[in-house]
Amino acid sequence: MNLIDRQILRSIQLKVDLPLSELANSVGISKTACWNRIRKLEEAGVIQGRYAKLCRFSIGLPVVVFLAITVRGHTKEWINQFKKLINEYPQIIEVHRLTGLGADYQLKIVCKSIEDYDALQQELIGKIEFNSMSTQVSLFELKDSPALPITQ
Repeated sequence: MNLIDRQILRSIQLKVDLPLSELANSVGISKTACWNRIRKLEEAGVIQGRYAKLCRFSIGLPVVVFLAITVRGHTKEWINQFKKLINEYPQIIEVHRLTGLGADYQLKIVCKSIEDYDALQQELIGKIEFNSMSTQVSLFELKDSPALPITQ
């Protein structure tokens, strides 16, 4: 990736619907060259999709919960079952395997209410083998940026 590719990525991750002509002008290349670069970045897996950022409050998902899970074993079988399970729940929007003290996995979950979260957690308790779970409820979101820091 060169400087122009990085400029394209910076621009489209902030405004995915930016007209191709504006994007091409902003990076100083033709529309055709710009489109070809975007296609190559998609084929290389650098651009993995194009999304609209939705306001979770407007669509009835005001509650954000972080669920930390500690597990007994980290076998391939357990991880494969866990991956399958978390993909069954669209409310689970992020999952990270962690290192250090504390939890092994951190789940970010969006729900319409604490009661809905409780029902989801009870389902998960019945479906996965774990040592402990810990829930933290987000009171206020200070930053939520989908943009990755792309340097020159």
